[in-house]
Amino acid sequence: MLVRGLWVAIAALSFSIGVLGIFLPLLPTTVFMLIAVYCASKGSPRFEAWIRSRHYVGPLLVTWEQERAIPRRAKLAAVSMIALSGLITVWTLGPGWRSLAIIVLLIIVAVWLATRPEPSSCSK
Repeated sequence: MLVRGLWVAIAALSFSIGVLGIFLPLLPTTVFMLIAVYCASKGSPRFEAWIRSRHYVGPLLVTWEQERAIPRRAKLAAVSMIALSGLITVWTLGPGWRSLAIIVLLIIVAVWLATRPEPSSCSK
């Protein structure tokens, strides 16, 4: 029972962070939603089904699980937020090795996202 509760708690925390990621540039939504679905499947199938039924993440999760693909619109939004995060990083940290390291990491993530295939069922 305790283990199931921990899975649900991690799922709820991941889901919450994922929802925040919709609005905050530095938090990746999809990654946290994937973690939430995985943890919920271990602790509460009902919670997993509820997460999958959300219109703002359900289709993205299904597309990723079935095709390892990301819709063009989601890629555009993610890469735009990554670019904004890079600008905020440079503005707040200024020049230096920390800024450079963060920018390089953001570029790697953006390139990885941009090179993921688009779903075969739609091009949005």
